[in-house]
Amino acid sequence: MSETEARRNEDELREEISNFLRRNFPQIQMHGGSSSITHLDAESGEVSVQLGGACSGCGISPMTIQAIKARMTQEIPEITQVNADTGMGGGGMGGEGGMGGMEPSFPGETSEDDEGPQAPF
Repeated sequence: MSETEARRNEDELREEISNFLRRNFPQIQMHGGSSSITHLDAESGEVSVQLGGACSGCGISPMTIQAIKARMTQEIPEITQVNADTGMGGGGMGGEGGMGGMEPSFPGETSEDDEGPQAPF
């Protein structure tokens, strides 16, 4: 197989994977998330998919990842191994826990300079 044929086959496989994700997991985009192919080795059949956007903080993203891993190898015969994650496991987009440097606050927590609203009675 020539380099041009191999490139065309990889491009076609990349398109098939993208179509698979759009067709089978429309909730990713519908809920403000995104998916991208970060690595594809057409020769070995290995693909890496990164979920981003709202997927990074979504509680059901682990289930979505498991479904992608299970179904993609069944529906696309050329794919033998799927690696997928949200990037939250370390070195994510925010660099600081994905919070952009902001610390989360919770009801009932107090800080030294903020006493919060006063009760009306």
